[in-house]
Amino acid sequence: MDGVTIDLAEARRRFLDLPIYAALGTVRPDGTPQVNPMWFSYDGEHIRFTHLRTRAKFRNLQANAGMALSLLDPEDPFSYLEVRGRLVDVVDDPTGAFYVELQNRYGNPSTVPPPDAADRVILLMSVDRLLGQ
Repeated sequence: MDGVTIDLAEARRRFLDLPIYAALGTVRPDGTPQVNPMWFSYDGEHIRFTHLRTRAKFRNLQANAGMALSLLDPEDPFSYLEVRGRLVDVVDDPTGAFYVELQNRYGNPSTVPPPDAADRVILLMSVDRLLGQ
């Protein structure tokens, strides 16, 4: 859905701006879902995650680029945002700079890169559909 504007009303945009943990779902090669908590940031176009090329979720996305993200309102667990999209790019992050950025966003101040920085990548997720209440 490149080029399509998604309406991010203020209430929905708030979910993407808050440093809350997200549940990221992908599809395993056997067709079963895999859901894991993830740090993320939203750059105005894509949702970005730090990850490792060696992990199962990375392999899942290489086989099936479909992704879904679920965010719960920390003040009202009946209020949520679901984002549906797909992996649109993988950017090498061999210094772990994006990991450090997210670590700081989530309240763990540091400038020290992670020990696995050499294998780090940034996953970019499209925002194709928004659901929630």
